[in-house]
Amino acid sequence: MTQERLSLGKKGEELALAQLKALKYRILERNFKCRLGEIDIIARDKNTLVFIEVKTRATKDFGGPAAAVNERKQRQLSKVALTYLNQKNLHHVPARFDVVAIELIPPSPRIEVIRNAFELCYG
Repeated sequence: MTQERLSLGKKGEELALAQLKALKYRILERNFKCRLGEIDIIARDKNTLVFIEVKTRATKDFGGPAAAVNERKQRQLSKVALTYLNQKNLHHVPARFDVVAIELIPPSPRIEVIRNAFELCYG
């Protein structure tokens, strides 16, 4: 991954964190990693555990940022989320997947929080 893309992703995550905090999400973890992959942000929204994928785009090329969370990515995020739930013994806690889609296109960023963006994928 290029330095430019890493910088874009980091800026997107910072904007996402600010937006989520404004929406009263309580941030639990950032960049949770296991051998199966990574989840950008894990938070609580009231009593619900939320696994959050942040997608940031600087152009409108290749579709919007949310389109990047395709079925393959959803399966991977589901596996990482299940690992987290196992490690923390949190199977009894309601959980969901949100996507924060960010377009860094002038004059100002567009940030959309998509709640319940997809269901847990098995397989």
